[in-house]
Amino acid sequence: VQLQASGGGLVQAGGSLRLSCAASGRTFSSYGMGWFRQAPGREREFVAVISFSGGITRYGDFVKGRFTVSRDNARNTVYLQMNSLKPEDTAVYYCAAERSGSGYVTSPSRYDSWGQGTQVTVSS
Repeated sequence: VQLQASGGGLVQAGGSLRLSCAASGRTFSSYGMGWFRQAPGREREFVAVISFSGGITRYGDFVKGRFTVSRDNARNTVYLQMNSLKPEDTAVYYCAAERSGSGYVTSPSRYDSWGQGTQVTVSS
């Protein structure tokens, strides 16, 4: 599956952004979909994952209810709604696909396909 992330940008602290990840291929609905982020000088960090059906979601500890991951299998798209953004959320955000579809996979090494990333910058 090929992935294309979009929706990043510059936002003030406390603001919101909605990231989208469009997938190509007929097997999208069988994949678990994850969001990761990477800030300069830091390792890639797990943000959220959603199972193939959308029924299971998990989030990184830092999210604390601010982000919501969802998917629309009819549109081959996964979303990350980010609210109450903080300057420390500044990073390149990546979407990724993994074959188990379980919604429990949080390690980036388990993901098979990656989008190109979209920059999110939160100003204070």
